Amino acid sequence: MTPRERVLAVLRGEPADKVPFTAYQVFLPQCAVERRLREEGMCIVNRNVPAYTIETPDCITESHTYTEHGRPRERTVIRTPVGEVSSVVEPTENTRWHVERLFKGPKDYEVLRYIAGNERCRPTYDEYLAGEKWLGEDVIVRSNVGLSPLHEIMIMWMGVETFAVEWAERRDEILKLEKVMREKRRERYRILADAPITHANYGGNEVPEVMGLERFREFCIPLHNECAEMFNAKGKLLGVHLDGNNRLWARDVARSGLHYIEAFTPAPDTDMTLAEALEAWPDKVLWINFPSSVHLRSIERIKQTTRELIEAASGTGRLIIGITEDVPLDRWQENFLAISDVINNG
Repeated sequence: MTPRERVLAVLRGEPADKVPFTAYQVFLPQCAVERRLREEGMCIVNRNVPAYTIETPDCITESHTYTEHGRPRERTVIRTPVGEVSSVVEPTENTRWHVERLFKGPKDYEVLRYIAGNERCRPTYDEYLAGEKWLGEDVIVRSNVGLSPLHEIMIMWMGVETFAVEWAERRDEILKLEKVMREKRRERYRILADAPITHANYGGNEVPEVMGLERFREFCIPLHNECAEMFNAKGKLLGVHLDGNNRLWARDVARSGLHYIEAFTPAPDTDMTLAEALEAWPDKVLWINFPSSVHLRSIERIKQTTRELIEAASGTGRLIIGITEDVPLDRWQENFLAISDVINNG
């Protein structure tokens, strides 16, 4: 099987010749070791080939970069007919840290509702097909619905502390904004359901200590289910990036229409082992993140952990071992080779 065929087989509940091993593109620098890993069967997860593009007519977005106290900064201003908002981020190699968020105060609700309601999605199917063909069988292209609206408001637009204040004092405004965003998300569902994709993630990174069970049940699971129903009708698979503690909402995830749980990180890094997750979610594929803390251990410990993960999923056909978090630059090559060695040779 090719690396891509192997991943798709497990996602679809079909037999695979071995446990797939994947890594996000950003965590696999091009080099001799990367070439060897691909030759041994590793599949690269590419998240940069979109099946749609988002446009916001009547909104003007301007960005510029600068340096402050020796740190890179990127400032973005979005101008609308009802006002403007701005944000500042610090870009790093694999992520972007918020310095200043879009939401500054109550006057920004109207502007954010305008931006969200003005969103237009346009399919880019031809570009997607060309990109997938060009990348080849060592790569699987993943599409993305986007974050759940409440998560985007909470984490991306406000920050947790500001959100907590607004949720207590102006919850009705948050709910109005979330409703607009929820309606616009449905355009993405339809476009992706009709797209020439195989699977897509819908949000994630939910933290139970922040999102809470009640909000997860009201603002995440119903959206996942609605999207999954549309995907099912067109033969597409839907997953969610749940890389934190999941015991609190494990039953809700089990009852959801999600097909796979991506980036699930087993104990010792979270509150569920792989065996517990496989039992809790008997019809879900576990596309895990190899426990990040173990990357700091010895090579023998890394190999033993790999064997334990494979053994825990033995007979289920529902395990994909992935790399979805940063690994120390001085460890990734030998660590990945160790995991690959166990998958291929036991």
